[in-house]
Amino acid sequence: MEGFIESKESLLKYFGSDPEKGLTEKLAENNREIFGKNIFARQKPELLWKRIWSAATEPMIIMLIAAGMIALAVNVFRSVSNGEADFLECVGVFAAIALSVAISVVMEGKSAKAFEALSEISSNIVVKVVREGKTIMLEQENIVAGDIILLSTGDKIPADGRLLESSGLAVDESALTGESHPAEKNAEIELTAEDIPLAERVNMLYSGTYITDGNGKMLVTSVGDNTEFGKIAFELGATAKNSTPLQEKLARLGKTITVLGVIAASVVFISQVVSFLINGELNTENIMESFVTSIVLIVAAVPEGLPTIVAVSLSVNIIKLSKQNALVKKMIASETIGCVNVICSDKTGTLTENKMAVRGFFDSKWHDDITELSSEWLTHNICLNTTADIAEDGSFIGNPSECAMLNFYECSGARQNSGNSYKCERNEHDNICVFPFSSDLKHMTTVSDVDGRMIAYVKGSPECIFEMCSMEPLERKKAEQCIIKVQKKAMRVIAFAHKEIFDIGNFEDEVNHRQLESNMTFDGFVAISDPLRRDVYDAVKSCRRAGVSLKILTGDNIVTASAIAHELHLLGGENTAVEAAEIDRMTDDELSKKLPFISVIARSTPTVKMRIVNILKQDKNVVAVTGDGINDAPALKNADVGIAMGISGTEVSKEASDIILLDDSFSAIVKAIEWGRNIYENFKRFISFQLTVNLASVIVVFASVLLGLKAPFTALELLWINIIMDGPPALTLGLEPDYDDLMERRPVKRGESIISGPMIVRIVATGGYMSFVFLAQYVFNFLNAPSYQMHTVLFTLFVLFQLFNAFNCRELHSESIFRHLLKNKLMLLVVGCTFFLQICIIQFAGAFFGTVPLDLQMWIKLFIVSVSVIVLSEFVKLLFRQVEKS
Repeated sequence: MEGFIESKESLLKYFGSDPEKGLTEKLAENNREIFGKNIFARQKPELLWKRIWSAATEPMIIMLIAAGMIALAVNVFRSVSNGEADFLECVGVFAAIALSVAISVVMEGKSAKAFEALSEISSNIVVKVVREGKTIMLEQENIVAGDIILLSTGDKIPADGRLLESSGLAVDESALTGESHPAEKNAEIELTAEDIPLAERVNMLYSGTYITDGNGKMLVTSVGDNTEFGKIAFELGATAKNSTPLQEKLARLGKTITVLGVIAASVVFISQVVSFLINGELNTENIMESFVTSIVLIVAAVPEGLPTIVAVSLSVNIIKLSKQNALVKKMIASETIGCVNVICSDKTGTLTENKMAVRGFFDSKWHDDITELSSEWLTHNICLNTTADIAEDGSFIGNPSECAMLNFYECSGARQNSGNSYKCERNEHDNICVFPFSSDLKHMTTVSDVDGRMIAYVKGSPECIFEMCSMEPLERKKAEQCIIKVQKKAMRVIAFAHKEIFDIGNFEDEVNHRQLESNMTFDGFVAISDPLRRDVYDAVKSCRRAGVSLKILTGDNIVTASAIAHELHLLGGENTAVEAAEIDRMTDDELSKKLPFISVIARSTPTVKMRIVNILKQDKNVVAVTGDGINDAPALKNADVGIAMGISGTEVSKEASDIILLDDSFSAIVKAIEWGRNIYENFKRFISFQLTVNLASVIVVFASVLLGLKAPFTALELLWINIIMDGPPALTLGLEPDYDDLMERRPVKRGESIISGPMIVRIVATGGYMSFVFLAQYVFNFLNAPSYQMHTVLFTLFVLFQLFNAFNCRELHSESIFRHLLKNKLMLLVVGCTFFLQICIIQFAGAFFGTVPLDLQMWIKLFIVSVSVIVLSEFVKLLFRQVEKS
């Protein structure tokens, strides 16, 4: 039952309540049975074994498990048949599997935490309730639909309800609606349209919000799961699992590598069997050896080091982001954010400070600099004709607009000149009588004793104040024109006037009161708004340069939201602002077509925000959501990356998010995007290196079989090559620092393969070149190696090729490797150490590896031939750069 469109009488009758006596205990118990308890229904958390199973059945993990089992079986067979077994490789594969699964399980469960935080948002609230004609104090969970609740300034509302009475009532609904100004409420308003946005339902109060002014009486219409907070809790309790773009890409990569590895192994196995058949060597032992060789190829094709490099890279990035005051809760989010191409942001508390501030003032002319205040009349009106206060820590106590004006005075020249704080001004001047602000009258009046004179000070809406003042037409026109300009920027205008009084009368009398507020002197006005955070403008500019678009999804009205969007240059051209009601009338297909051109959605509800996020994701966008309110929580949870504000954010929004900005700095998002992009590029560097080694290995082994040559590597040499492929030299590619031009590139598309077209060309060309040179040495011996050195030369040549190719893999684009050569000093150190170990293996570990020492001349030849892989790559990239310039 929609309480805001029903009459008070019909609602009271529906719930069986009396406006003066409330419910009887019997009716209260009956209503609890019918309409439910004022608590959120808790969903059972997912069992640990199910979470482990879910993590272990990711495509990449399944592929690793299969590779690990095959490797284990092969090494058991080798061990039994007195061959060379390598169980260390099996241990490495299963360790990578365990690490990846553990990370996934530990990082899950954010939905349950968000739900718990929301469940506790209204716990321990105690309010005044009328039951059986008596006013009693009840805890939030004991309230039922139909209860009559008495509310006053400072109270937290424990359930949704229809106002029965109100007096100057204003409510802070920012956590629920995103509206930065307190919402004025009126019990007498009758609403008829069913599609009225929640922020405009002036006759309703909602659970979890606060009374900032006035008092009222409310009939509870919804409790627990049926409240607006309850609906959000339901969305947070959903267990739908979303995969990130990286997980999707790795899954596709895993399937592709597995298929290609199986095909290559099958071809090698069949070729060997045919070769044995032709040469009359077909026997059980040779067939089993061929089968083992083929299986080893499959294991070699699996990038088992990938989960390790993913974990290491993400961990390093989390540490880097923590130094930027960004707490990463979900590890994979530190990479996913690098792929973001759309940011859906709340306005209040995210783009703005959620703290009202005076942006300028008018005394006889407009002032942008608030320190220029010198008017005694404005000073006294602000200090004496307000009831708000500012705490020592700077937090606002009372009406936010009044607090903004007090801050304005404290920062002004008038404060510096007088030396008096607003508290001193109040102490030095007595208030004779005060007529509080009324939503009906739209003004507040205070009569004060100021240095022996009685002065009446009035503040309120400009229209109201103008009617009280005697003004010259030109003076009024000048003020009105200035007001129109600031109102177009969605600023709230509060005007001031004063009048000296010579007789103390009964100002409660209507005639005397009207006389008190007539023929006043107009003193000016202030313009108040919720200002943009200082770092937002530059951050949005950086995002735009990086190809990341920003959409504002706010509960504010369209005028206020559009004003902020204009400040950030989000509107203009094809980009428009719409209201959520217009979105609701569109089908998903219609919205999908128009969404790229919608930059602002005003009066957004949690449902609308979530719908926008889901449609953007369906259209292959990678979506980040930033927010601080409870109304942002469902969208934060469903986004690819949810980013919450650490200072201004609610506990619910923080629990639903993946990243928390501890200092609320929007610019940290830009840095997170930059580092996230760098992680993605590092994955590509690592994969490019691994696949090049894999391809060269397969080609070399396959070609050797076809040419009837002996296998070029022993099992121990293959292990050493595998260590290079998956060990420190490869892992250091995953730690490459970010380059200067990262934020100049377009975002990676959601459906784009992690192996791009240029990467495939580079992998095939480089792998093919290294294989060709290797086989040319094997067949033609162009290095003139003695026959006893041939095996050692081939092994060393292959290893050196891979080490030098690691430098090529650092650059994914057409830049020269020498531009950033010294940026990754760890990689230079590790490759240097690996090269030194290769020399030691050849020169001193021959008995162990089956190699012989090489002379200096041969080392120089091998160095020159293997470094040619860099020379060739640099020449090709030079040609590309010349083409790009032309």
